[in-house]
Parts: sequence; structure tokens; C-alpha cells
Amino acid sequence: MKPSVVIIGAGSMGLILAEGLVRGGWRASDLQLVAHRGERATEVERLTGIPTSLDAGSAVQGRDVVVLAVKPKDIQAVCAAILPQLSTEQIVLSIAAGVPLSVYQSLLPDSPVIRSMPNTPAAVDEGMTAFCAPPGTSDQVLKRAEIVLEAMGQTIYLSEDLMDAVTAVSGSGPAYIFLLAEALTEAAIREGLPHHAAEKLVLQTIRGAGLLAQTSDKSAFRLRAEVTSPGGTTSAALHVLENSGFRTMIEDAVRAAAQRSRELGATAVALSTESE
Repeated sequence: MKPSVVIIGAGSMGLILAEGLVRGGWRASDLQLVAHRGERATEVERLTGIPTSLDAGSAVQGRDVVVLAVKPKDIQAVCAAILPQLSTEQIVLSIAAGVPLSVYQSLLPDSPVIRSMPNTPAAVDEGMTAFCAPPGTSDQVLKRAEIVLEAMGQTIYLSEDLMDAVTAVSGSGPAYIFLLAEALTEAAIREGLPHHAAEKLVLQTIRGAGLLAQTSDKSAFRLRAEVTSPGGTTSAALHVLENSGFRTMIEDAVRAAAQRSRELGATAVALSTESE
């Protein structure tokens, strides 16, 4: 049986999850959305058919899973709003970037809490979501949270100390791929290809390469080597990338994203401590 779900936050990821749940077989009556503004609530309800309100406190009543899909800076206020209405049987599932479990344990001390990090390919049911929980969390709680998260794609359970790295790699990762797509498309156009052809070539190449890497039993290193004939065109291109510090730039980008995730977490901890 599918758990009933309320999603607090009707931004991009909240809406992506809601639509994924509908595609996954949830009935609109088993779902609830909470928006911050009246006009947004009206728009979201029209788009999704899911009842949407402005009152987080009343919306959580009777729901099996409470999803926090708000910005990290809003976590404290949202937790304060729902705390009086939460029961110990309800699962709180956060998709807020960088906010550690300790913050939720402080703000919602009697609730089982799951921290997760999805990404935007969830919009086409191809998301990658890592999730973690405090030690001692029951298998039943973990399974119920996973059922909800699997509506967006694949999941993986990891320890919390890895979540900043997850944020930097898969959470922010689609943006790196989109930037690569932009750059390749622009380069293709400069080489004389019309825009529509350049875009189609680039996007299908990225899609195909990703699918090949995922389904092949060969490593990315081996797959790259098979494309790279000595003295050929690919070799010439990779020589430029390697000499330009491509690997170092990727490492630096991931490190910067992970550090920012840690900073967001530290800010959330500081705010929750001040409220005590």
C-alpha cells in the first residue's frame, strides 16, 4: 500500500516529486501540497490536480510521510509550524540541500527523519537520490521513505558523512552536464552546423554515452579508450582537454559544491541552536 504524502514546498523539486508520485500510481486524494503564496497554490493545483494549501500545520495531519521541500533557510520555520501536529508515526523526509539530520532531531525530536538528496532528472523518472537516516532507524521507516523516493528514479542508501559529496556529484551534477551540452552545441555551431542539427547531435550523444556507460560492464576508462584511436580525431580533442586541466577543473568544481553544502549545513545547525 502506498503511503499518503504531504509535500511542503511547491518549488521545482517539490513539484517534480509530486508529479512523479502521480505517475507512480498515487491518487491525488493521497497527496497534498503546501505552497507559500496563494497564487502559487492556485497554479500548482491547476497543473497537478493535487490539493494545495497554504497551511503546513493542518496539511500534515493524517499523512504518512511529510516531505520538506523548502530552502535550507526556511527549515526552522517550517518545522516550528508542523511540530504541534506531527505524530511519532509520521515520517519526515527532507530534500533540503545541506541540512544535517542533527537539525531535524533538534527541531522535531520525536519524529523519525530521513535526509535525502535528489536531482532534477527526477522530472523524467531518471533521478538519482541518495538518502540517510539516524542510527537505529527501523527498516519499516527506511522502506516507506524509499517507496516515495523511488517515484523519482533510482535510490541509494549512504551514511550521512557522504551526503555533501553526493550533493556535489549527483545533486549539482546535472548542471555540469547541461554546461557541457551548451559548450558542445556552441562549438558545433562555430564549426558550421545549423543550430537544430548541433543540438540534436549533442543531446543524443550525451544520452547515448550515459546509457552505454550505465549498461556496459566496462569502466568509463575502458569505454573512453575504445573511442580513442591513436592519432585520431578523438585523441586530438582529448589532448586539448587534458592539457587544459579538464580533470582538475572537474575536481575543483565538485570540491566547491561540497564545501558549499557543508556551509549550508553549518548555517542550519547554528540557526537551530539559536532557537533552543
